[in-house]
Amino acid sequence: MFDNALEGVRVLDLTHHVAGPHCTKLLADYGADVIKVERPSGDPARSIGPFQNDQPHPEKSGLFLHLNINKRGITVNLKHPNGVGVVKELVRESDIVIENFRPGMMDSLGLGYDVLEKINPAIVLTSISNFGQTGPYREMKSSDIVAYAMGGPMNITGHADYEPLKLAGNIVAMHAGSVGAYATMVALWDAEDTGEGQNVDISIYETQAGFRDRRVIYLTAHAYTGESYSRPDPGYRVASGTRPCADGFVNILGFGPRFRNISNMIGHPELADDPNFADPAGRSDPDVAMAFDEYYIPWLMEHTKLEAVNEAQDNQLLAGPINTVEDIFKDPHFEFRGYWDTIDHPETGELTYPGRPFKMSGAELPPRSPAPLLGQHTAEVLENLGHTMQDISLLRESGAI
Repeated sequence: MFDNALEGVRVLDLTHHVAGPHCTKLLADYGADVIKVERPSGDPARSIGPFQNDQPHPEKSGLFLHLNINKRGITVNLKHPNGVGVVKELVRESDIVIENFRPGMMDSLGLGYDVLEKINPAIVLTSISNFGQTGPYREMKSSDIVAYAMGGPMNITGHADYEPLKLAGNIVAMHAGSVGAYATMVALWDAEDTGEGQNVDISIYETQAGFRDRRVIYLTAHAYTGESYSRPDPGYRVASGTRPCADGFVNILGFGPRFRNISNMIGHPELADDPNFADPAGRSDPDVAMAFDEYYIPWLMEHTKLEAVNEAQDNQLLAGPINTVEDIFKDPHFEFRGYWDTIDHPETGELTYPGRPFKMSGAELPPRSPAPLLGQHTAEVLENLGHTMQDISLLRESGAI
């Protein structure tokens, strides 16, 4: 038994916004000591909502609070030579550096990999950027929706008769951050084995081109057939898909050999032998599906989501509720597994946060700590490096921190 999975691993976090902070959050979740370096004005994510009580405040951004739990926070002016000097001191004490500046920025700051490896030969530098550190798109600006569109997944999301649509939220940045965390750990494993670090180059564009959520299937098919795929028709099949019920929506799959099960469930076993529904090919006809819904929908409207799903499961049907955020918070399964964490923050008070993305039987992970206040741990971290309070005051007066 060990205290945590990444105990003893020091991460210097030079990231901002979403992709980079999500990467370092995953490492912090499992015990890495993550020192988040913010510009004196703070990570721009501090200005992005939702905000507690809808009141914008740099310490109350839900996005920032979520992405930066378990980290220590310091402020450093990377455009000041003494600020760069502080980062170099921290590199000497770190195993990993993660940054998501535009390509070339680290070199212009005097913090490129060729500099860092001289300070610490085993350092792993993970660079997350829009299109990677090389290539004709290297300098292009991007955003979540741009990467989702250019990478290809957007071509297959949305209704076939309308324009492509992007899935909601920061799905692209979050995915890139997850890839970054995975790649960083692979590189750290190699560095611990060989004593030599490396620069890991994460292209957000490339994480979308090979996105495992549907996209990779179409890429592989194109390699074999040369065909390009677009958004499929939504379809409307007998006894399958999302339908309304008494308090929302459920998704129950009753096609194929399960058609008799769903007919029995709704109290109409005779439908399984009805010639209108007996032909498997005909069950994909929307008119046939709507004919079945004349029996199905009234049954659903007499049941809540959980009632309908439980009965469907009892009848050997694949089923699940379409949960709202409130439903997820109240889900007894999450409660039983201790998924939610209550974290007390000095500005927001106690809030409920999503738990770690996976559990480990060999790790007794400590309670999670709140996202740092701006510059909260600056003095503490610098003292650990050997700076006196007078040194710290001079650095602050000079604008370096």
